[in-house]
Amino acid sequence: MSVNETVEISVKGKWFQVPALHVNGTSIVVKGKWIKIAVIHDEEWLETEVADPALCVKTLKEQALGKHRADIFSFSQKLPATLPKYSYPMEWDSIAAIHITTYKAWWDNVPQETRKNVRRSQKRGVIVGVKELDSSLVQDLLDLNNDAPVRQGKPFTHFGKTYDQVARDQSSFLDRSDYICAYAGDELIGVVKVVYRGEVASILTFLSKKSQHDKRPANALMARAVELCEKKNISYLIFGMFNYGNKRDTPLREFKIRNGFEEILVPHFFVPLTVKGAISLKLKLHRGLLGLLPHGVITLLVNARAKFQQFRMSRCSSMLEPPNSNRQMGRSNPPAGSNL
Repeated sequence: MSVNETVEISVKGKWFQVPALHVNGTSIVVKGKWIKIAVIHDEEWLETEVADPALCVKTLKEQALGKHRADIFSFSQKLPATLPKYSYPMEWDSIAAIHITTYKAWWDNVPQETRKNVRRSQKRGVIVGVKELDSSLVQDLLDLNNDAPVRQGKPFTHFGKTYDQVARDQSSFLDRSDYICAYAGDELIGVVKVVYRGEVASILTFLSKKSQHDKRPANALMARAVELCEKKNISYLIFGMFNYGNKRDTPLREFKIRNGFEEILVPHFFVPLTVKGAISLKLKLHRGLLGLLPHGVITLLVNARAKFQQFRMSRCSSMLEPPNSNRQMGRSNPPAGSNL
């Protein structure tokens, strides 16, 4: 059975209603401009894999979605299923994951510097605990979002959001999520939102205050996340991708490695639905720029973007201000709209 309805998706920190095709409980949306790819809505946060990909393919070929017919149907397998189950065209997803046996095994395996950072965090007064989402935590998350307008060399999409916008952003998967919070006194200096997906847990939000980096909240949060997963009998903790296409050797990737994450390859299927889809797959156009450009070119572009953002911020901070006691920072409105 298939039904055409709508679902809400978040794009660069903003929420939109988009057409969706519901096939036996699976919601499918179409992304892309020239090459239109049908994907499982919130696939990376669901508890199960798509139950019947053949039915999804059949339905997508028969129906247009939002007046646009998809060219490719994309879906993935879920850990621990690393062997391909289907004969569709396939590539490998580079997943960053910790295979959790015991907390002690993780602790003994991470570098000495990581263990030192966790101990430094404790000595510097950081308290890490699990909280439920309430009005107080939403306000703390709002303050955390506003710690820095630029993260990882690009504008932070959640900087400058209102209380209601932050509450809306945090409303997903609350029935199977935990908020691991790091506090220095009454100040929230880091948070991890973990979504449980059966025997797998995925990190949806990972954010720490740049201004409190000396307290090493990121390391303390990760240690508590592993400890919590062990208590809940979780087999794998996932933190996004290990390699994003040909983009490698990034600070985030290095942080994952230092905290025990390894690359695990998981099958990702791409089923052509149209002639254009078949040609796009053959030319690998579905991979996007990160999957097509060489690593060296990507590195140059990322570094250029980071330098441009630094230049913008330095110009903003050096602007002359009116010499009166009530002056305010002269800056443009930040973009409405997670990360180290």
